[in-house]
Amino acid sequence: MKGPKVRVEEVEVTGEKLLATVKELIHQGNVRRIVIRNAKGVTLLEIPLLLGIAGAAFVPVWAAIGALAALVAKLTLVVERVQDVPAGPVDSGEAGEPEEETPAPKPARKVPGRKASPKG
Repeated sequence: MKGPKVRVEEVEVTGEKLLATVKELIHQGNVRRIVIRNAKGVTLLEIPLLLGIAGAAFVPVWAAIGALAALVAKLTLVVERVQDVPAGPVDSGEAGEPEEETPAPKPARKVPGRKASPKG
């Protein structure tokens, strides 16, 4: 059984759009890691993303990204995405046997001319 596939893509951004782009990538949910590199290809910041990290844990990361954006004009984001392997059809029963369906419950009928008596 193989694990999920990882796809790597590079996105070039300016310093002004860095923070907004990183936030958008994090909200997508299928991102495993984000690496921020300068124009020469030197890694400035690497952000491993784990499932279940609370937003408050990102406060120091936002500060670091903001500082990088102020110092560098052109950056490259290397984004590692996790691709789920599509599952094949699941065989639920033996071939040729129809599955039993439970009938839906019938709605209660109202009888015209009757009023509900108050309980009390």
